[in-house]
Amino acid sequence: MANSPGESPSVDGEVSRLVEEAKELQETASSLISRTSLEEDALRQRVASLDSRIKSLRSSLRSSGNSDKLEEELVRARYILSEGEAATFLPSKSHGRFLRMFLGPINVRANRKDVKLKVKEEYNNVRDRTALLFLCLPSLLLMLRSWIWGGCLPALHVQLYQAWLLYLYTGLALRENILRVNGSDIRPWWIKHHYCAMAMALISLTWGIERGHDCAQKQRGVQLFLKWAIMQGVAMMLQNRYQRQRLYTRIALGKARRMDVVWGETAGVEGQLLLLCPILFVLQGFEAYVGLLLLKTALAGSSSGWQVITCGILLIIMAAGNFVNTVQTLVTKSRVKAKIRKGKSRQELNQGSDDKSL
Repeated sequence: MANSPGESPSVDGEVSRLVEEAKELQETASSLISRTSLEEDALRQRVASLDSRIKSLRSSLRSSGNSDKLEEELVRARYILSEGEAATFLPSKSHGRFLRMFLGPINVRANRKDVKLKVKEEYNNVRDRTALLFLCLPSLLLMLRSWIWGGCLPALHVQLYQAWLLYLYTGLALRENILRVNGSDIRPWWIKHHYCAMAMALISLTWGIERGHDCAQKQRGVQLFLKWAIMQGVAMMLQNRYQRQRLYTRIALGKARRMDVVWGETAGVEGQLLLLCPILFVLQGFEAYVGLLLLKTALAGSSSGWQVITCGILLIIMAAGNFVNTVQTLVTKSRVKAKIRKGKSRQELNQGSDDKSL
């Protein structure tokens, strides 16, 4: 039904007003974005300049051996800069080839602090959810092998588990790279550790899971791989159980940042350190032992194939890297404690001289 002549002008006028309002809003939004971009660029330059000056002054204080108190004040200034909203404007770390390979040339750095913390919390939740599975799934496979499957592992079940491992390690590596871009303190080695684990999970998918009267010998490499996975599950559960609360305490004391994450050798309490370090060293030794057993199995002909040899070499590399990083952390902690004790003794000495002068 056609519009009446009286209604047509009013409708035309309303349409014209809506078009003009849309144009006006577009111009206002464009002007706001342009103005905000200029202000952000200026603020980004100021933040980068201040951060550079703080680093330069800290380096000069360390080389000259001046007061530790001044250096502590600079650390506090850097903490304020990196933990506040100004952290958004700090120079971002390189995204790296791994992120570009999976996600392309997109920016994964969050501009808001609550979004960054959400990414970190989701990462911790993934670790919590998968730690128990990491321990239970290979244990279940080995138990079913003895109880139900007559000593032989079925190919489908093992390969499904290995596919899950590949998915898990790829997801963890992606999340850790994103966290690092957003200011987390994840050490490069731990990301490389997950790269090695990804490669091992991918290679293990190509293993020939053979069945037969001598399948126990032919599947020796797969059994050792599952035992290594159980060891990894134990390590993950220890990390999550003993470290999380300590990290929150360190954040509250200003000794760690909110984007920092928990790792196995980062215990801060002396009691936890005495408990975790021997366990970590035992687990690292077991990891290297499994790697050597894989090489021995391949060389003896019980489980032939380049997959067994490669996985054995990767396990030894990961064990050596974990050991070196743990030792480096312990050395760093001992230096920090010595520095703290030195500062306290200096304060007590100064206080004693002041009392004598009175």
